[in-house]
Amino acid sequence: MATPEVIIGIDLGTTNSLVAVADAHGPRVLLDDEGHAMVPSVVRYPERAQGERVVGRAAKAESMLHPRRTVGSVKRLMGRSLADAAEDLKYLSYAVVAGERGNARVSIPREVGDAVELSPEEVSAHVLLELKRIAESRLGHAVSKAVITVPAYFDDAQRQATRVAGRLAGLDVVRIVPEPTAAALAYGIGLGRASERNAGVSTVAVYDLGGGTFDVSILRLTPSTSETEPFFFQVLATSGDTHLGGDDVDHLLFDHLVGVARERGVLDGAELDATARRTLLHAAERAKIELSDRPVTTVRAELAAGRVLECEVTRERLETLMGPLVDRTLAACDAAMRDAFRNAQGPAVVDAAILVGGATRTPLVRRRVGEFFKLEPYAALDPDQVVAMGAAVQASVLSGASRGMLLLDVIPLSLGIETVGGAVAKLVARNTMVPAKAVEMFSTSVDGQTAIRLSVYQGEREMAADCRKLAELTLSGLPPMPAGVPQVEVQFLVDANGVLAVHAAERRSGKRAALQVVPNHGLTMQEVERIERESFLHAKEDMLRHRVVDLIANCSLDIKWIADGLRRVGDDLDPAYKADLERAMDALTAMVRAAKADWKSVDAGAMSRAKDALDRLSVRLHETAIARSLRGMNA
Repeated sequence: MATPEVIIGIDLGTTNSLVAVADAHGPRVLLDDEGHAMVPSVVRYPERAQGERVVGRAAKAESMLHPRRTVGSVKRLMGRSLADAAEDLKYLSYAVVAGERGNARVSIPREVGDAVELSPEEVSAHVLLELKRIAESRLGHAVSKAVITVPAYFDDAQRQATRVAGRLAGLDVVRIVPEPTAAALAYGIGLGRASERNAGVSTVAVYDLGGGTFDVSILRLTPSTSETEPFFFQVLATSGDTHLGGDDVDHLLFDHLVGVARERGVLDGAELDATARRTLLHAAERAKIELSDRPVTTVRAELAAGRVLECEVTRERLETLMGPLVDRTLAACDAAMRDAFRNAQGPAVVDAAILVGGATRTPLVRRRVGEFFKLEPYAALDPDQVVAMGAAVQASVLSGASRGMLLLDVIPLSLGIETVGGAVAKLVARNTMVPAKAVEMFSTSVDGQTAIRLSVYQGEREMAADCRKLAELTLSGLPPMPAGVPQVEVQFLVDANGVLAVHAAERRSGKRAALQVVPNHGLTMQEVERIERESFLHAKEDMLRHRVVDLIANCSLDIKWIADGLRRVGDDLDPAYKADLERAMDALTAMVRAAKADWKSVDAGAMSRAKDALDRLSVRLHETAIARSLRGMNA
């Protein structure tokens, strides 16, 4: 029997991302080279075209040194226009500009030439590439398929953008799974065993407050009663806010710190520069984390011109600031509960409230969630890691490595067509189980129409102006007919990933049109293909450049060790040998210096051979150094 292909699970987060895999021992998060589970979703771009980009912990640690070239929280820009993202811009140290269709693009300044514009999908792809590298390093083989999680309330544009980011990273995204659902899958392994013992059905609420988004999902977990029946995970309802998370708490603290700094004269009335903005935002984030464990913390931030802000922030102050945000999350919980139990005979209660996301560590959140659901919140698994583990569980099911589980998900927002007068006719209502299919008949309102434009919208309002436009589909080539005579059949198909395809046909003429929705603010397929072509086109050059960068690091280390050895035992060496060693070292040093100035100026093969030759030549030096050390120990 063939071994199932490994599919990885990825939590592509606003502030941190993780990659996990599930096998016979269960799901586990894969650690990076330094033993960390979480990879900060931060990318630093080089100031020169030939420079190296840095992803993750190192990029975040040095973000205050390179504020305009370090990009974080880009998930909040995915599938959004510049206008959508306007209220976030004052908290970002990097520039965001409008693309061709008004979509948000990151602008990275260069030392020479024009700034480089990147889509949020491209930045996210660079984070995904790092997660892919970690997975391949830990597993010892290539990976090409992934399950990626998204906020449950991500609309079609944002889900499509996530799929594009995966594709740009060289990953076949086999399934998009809502984050709360993924968390329930991970918890369901333990809950399922308990349910099997009790032979009961569990209803759980997953409260997911992450870095940039909030979701709540109500799920019914039905245990299997035999070896042949699957364990059912059925999403009953979902609600949330794609613009509410830990970042917003940071922003409130940031505004508080700016106010204190201005009161004390540490900041004047001028606009904050990128470095000061990054410094204060970092201080706000650190204070928020510390106040989860202590009642008061001290903030110390070094700003421009030697000015320093030092002040205390209390947990009470933090809870006052974030109280309205928590109220918004509980309003969404109330909406989800009402939707989930609308047709239920008994009371609207859940058996467990599961906490997901780093922001749920805040005592205020835990207290308020417990009060709302009238039970102690459940946080047995690490709230930062549970989504990635759930994605790995679903990946294992899809690969065929695991069996006995079936996930039944829902769409978060209603889908419909604009009708005469700007209203929206909803074809698929929110919280409809996916995959879903809906068919409606429409006609014309004007005599002699030869083309019909269908505008696809997503949202809960009745008017198109209050909903989000996803796409337009034109059915053309129709014979002129009186108004009301054409019979246009519109079909919506929503796949298991929550991605929409639209088909339209005029029955009398047989004319047809179809599309898979391309978001107004996402990348077109032509743009995706262009980016992929460029990555293939530059693949050989990129690999060569990577090799040169590695050689620079390794050669520099060898040169340092040999120079240290010469300083210690140079007098013990034969002068001719010492001269040979110094000549070889000088030659390699010159290569390293040239490679640092321009990586294309050196022959990587020649540099590698020079390094190997120097290593062989230095053996006698190292033997002499060891011998002297041993003599010193025995003296």
